[in-house]
Amino acid sequence: MIKTLFRQTKGYRLASVLSPLLILIEVYMEVQLPFVMSELVDRGVSGGAGIDFVVREGAKMVLMALIALASGAAAARFAAKAGMGFGANVRASVFEKIQNFSFANIDRFSTPSLITRMTTDINTMQMAYTMIVRIVVRSPLMLCMAFSYAYKLNHTLSRIFIIAAPVLFSLLAVMAILALPRFRTLMKKVDGLNSSVQENLIGIRVIKAFVRAGHEKEKFRISNDELKDASIAAEKLLILSNPFMQMTVYGCIIAIFWFGGNLVVESSMTVYDLAAFITYVNQILMSLMMISMIFAMGVMSKESLNRVIEVMAEVPEISDKDADPSLTVDNGDIEMENVCFKYKKNGKKNVIDNINVHIKSGETIGIIGGTGSAKTTFVQMIPRLYDVTEGVVKVGGKPVSDYMLKNLRDSVAMVLQVNLLFSGTIEENLRWGNPDATQEQIETACKIAQAHDFVMSFPDGYRTNLGQGGVNLSGGQKQRLCIARALLKSPRVLILDDSTSAVDTATDAKIRDGLRKYHPDVTKIIVAQRISSVEHADRIIVLDDGKIDAIGSHNELLGTNKIYTEVYKSQQEGSVA
Repeated sequence: MIKTLFRQTKGYRLASVLSPLLILIEVYMEVQLPFVMSELVDRGVSGGAGIDFVVREGAKMVLMALIALASGAAAARFAAKAGMGFGANVRASVFEKIQNFSFANIDRFSTPSLITRMTTDINTMQMAYTMIVRIVVRSPLMLCMAFSYAYKLNHTLSRIFIIAAPVLFSLLAVMAILALPRFRTLMKKVDGLNSSVQENLIGIRVIKAFVRAGHEKEKFRISNDELKDASIAAEKLLILSNPFMQMTVYGCIIAIFWFGGNLVVESSMTVYDLAAFITYVNQILMSLMMISMIFAMGVMSKESLNRVIEVMAEVPEISDKDADPSLTVDNGDIEMENVCFKYKKNGKKNVIDNINVHIKSGETIGIIGGTGSAKTTFVQMIPRLYDVTEGVVKVGGKPVSDYMLKNLRDSVAMVLQVNLLFSGTIEENLRWGNPDATQEQIETACKIAQAHDFVMSFPDGYRTNLGQGGVNLSGGQKQRLCIARALLKSPRVLILDDSTSAVDTATDAKIRDGLRKYHPDVTKIIVAQRISSVEHADRIIVLDDGKIDAIGSHNELLGTNKIYTEVYKSQQEGSVA
């Protein structure tokens, strides 16, 4: 953990060191001031040392105050810079780590939880780091120096703090132990609230369409109340630390006034020394108050730190560890040998069970099956979005694990079930497929995907700005743009995972015709619910409960395979009706 956090200070280590050094100067000057003042009054005013001594010591005090002020301001600036830089580095590292996660890793963390860790938790760590390089150094340093000077002035009175300090810090330690589990619960409630808000905002149109705003408000109220209750339960322990600390410190002050007053009366201590001692008491008091703040921030940041480190320590299940950087996909040949897969390694049942199939380069393969038959999981193993549990998947004659992920996925274009577009223009979204694509290439891909005409119907054409997620497009329009984006990759393998479900059958047929005409050498895998989307494929794979039930052409399966025949008849009857 320490090594991981130390790496995040890169670029800001000088500021992290300068801040404590400047604080050392500031504290030294502040602690020296009461001592110099006591000397000035005792020797210069009462002792008759003369005006020269008073002026010299007074000027010394002014200079010390200015040095303390300048050092404190510079230390605060460097601490803020170090804290902000540390937070930025942690945020960048966590984001980069998430980008390397496989689907399995992402499944392990919920999206709202990752958002909370990237924002709230890292902000808490950032504030904690700023405090570490400034207040965490300043407060103990001030406490020790002020106590040493107070002890130097009067040994007897200083024993009061020696008795009180262990009691105080023992109390803080007990509170920390009790508070940590409550803050762990608190952060889980923050995740729950973020999940509720995210789901609500993503599905706002569905909520309005079904008039479910009241239901969503109640869900939010429950999550919000749970977060409030968890916050109160966690914070009330920390709130108790301040009164206990104040009670202890003020008790010490009362004792100091009582015993110190007696010492002055007995002429064992001068009034000026007592005044200086009380100044040191105030410095000790402020240090203890700061330590209380550090304690509260430390307890809060401990759980945030654990949650962020958990993400950073997560090992991506899919990596380029044994890959050959020079290896590229030469063709679209796909082979699966004894492939089994389950989402959790300790799961009892395989989602994909003993798949054996060979798809020749350039073939058009249809995949059909009922809901839950693992059609999507089947195709997601080809670009290695998931790794097989058993067996091997080969692309271009080589196991997918032999390729660098970038090389493999650049050669396997996949249009997912969820058609996601990003904020920006249509052209910017299409260039995800090929950042260097010419306008002609963009238009050609859109024509094949039957998207060119509707794009040109917009006043700004390809420069039309899309809302977040492409909210100003219909489902069919988004699907066609996603297909065009995939075509711009010039892939060896094109996977369409139920990606024409929102377009009419005539447009679906035109897209398939365009793919056949302009990309004959590309292996095309079409996952579909409609028989019409796959009936012209070279072969059709029928999946049932994660197993291959049959493979053949439309005519071969019709009448010989029960599942395929039932789906065909039900759709034919539906179309007639």
